[in-house]
Amino acid sequence: MTDKNWGAFLFKSILLGLIIAVVLLLTVPELRNGSGLSLKIFDSNASQPAPMSFSDAIANAAPAVVNIYSTGYDNRPLLYRRQPVERTSLGSGVIMTASGHILTCYHVIKDAEYINVILQDGRVMDAQLVGQDPHTDLAVLKVTQDNLPVIPQTETPNTRVGDVVLAIGNPYNLGQTITQGVVSATGRAGLSNYVSSANYADFIQMDAVLNEGNSGGALVDSNGTLVGINNANFKTLDHNRRIKDVAGIFFSVPYALAKRVMDDIIAHGRVIRGYLGISGSEYIDQPGILVTGVDPNGPAAKAGIKTQDVIMKIDGKPIESAFKTLDLVAETQPGSKLTFELQRDEEVLKTEVTITELASNG
Repeated sequence: MTDKNWGAFLFKSILLGLIIAVVLLLTVPELRNGSGLSLKIFDSNASQPAPMSFSDAIANAAPAVVNIYSTGYDNRPLLYRRQPVERTSLGSGVIMTASGHILTCYHVIKDAEYINVILQDGRVMDAQLVGQDPHTDLAVLKVTQDNLPVIPQTETPNTRVGDVVLAIGNPYNLGQTITQGVVSATGRAGLSNYVSSANYADFIQMDAVLNEGNSGGALVDSNGTLVGINNANFKTLDHNRRIKDVAGIFFSVPYALAKRVMDDIIAHGRVIRGYLGISGSEYIDQPGILVTGVDPNGPAAKAGIKTQDVIMKIDGKPIESAFKTLDLVAETQPGSKLTFELQRDEEVLKTEVTITELASNG
């Protein structure tokens, strides 16, 4: 490169550098005020924002959650027993209406002769049993008092898996306490969804801790709106066939189901469910229910339905699922007639069944 060419190259380089410098000074204010460029570096040790508080949700819901104390007497004769032995039970309840209706668990007040309710504000009152539904382990009580707090409710809570929930109750008579968890399964609201042989599979499953005394308390969402009535923790058998609790699995009756049960009890004194008198399972080969058992005294047997029949349609509508069919029957008014279309071997049959009422077992 000649001296002349080198000089031209150097001039162009200096000129380009000056142009870039001017552009940077015009477009980056930090360079003009001398503060320099600041780099945003993530610090893993820096404190993260504190988790949101649920105090407003608790303030909305907790005043309507009550402590329940029930007393009964065991009159079963035992050796050396000369008088009935007093039994007491501890639980929680939720004020559902301004007129004083309280939802709780049936097992909390079962066989009780006296029921006392204590509100969060310290008021103590007697409660009367309106009715009970052992199938869902729910009961409705009534108190007479003015200015009762009512828990926030919505007609159709949009409870989803992963939602934060708060359990409010009176565990071990320690006073009102709160535990927090998330929803693991949302459950069903149909009237065929009920406790059978300790089966809570279709209730809300969550990991908010429940202890003795929490039964009948409120499960609320992050706004304080009621989503369920707390019921039980999951139990199983160990290798010695002894019952043991399983950590982190707890159950709550879905609000929509609990509300339907309460409304029925208030209106009729009991929950009225239709009864067909079969047991069955989903049919694998096609939509339908395979009948695996028939109550010999039930309406299905009287209509000629037999084990190994496949129920294909009810009132002309194809079977969608076993759960929906159970709900359809449970929600049918006793005395009503349903037409069943069955497949028996290679034959298709129709039969009319008169639905009866499911016994309450209470």
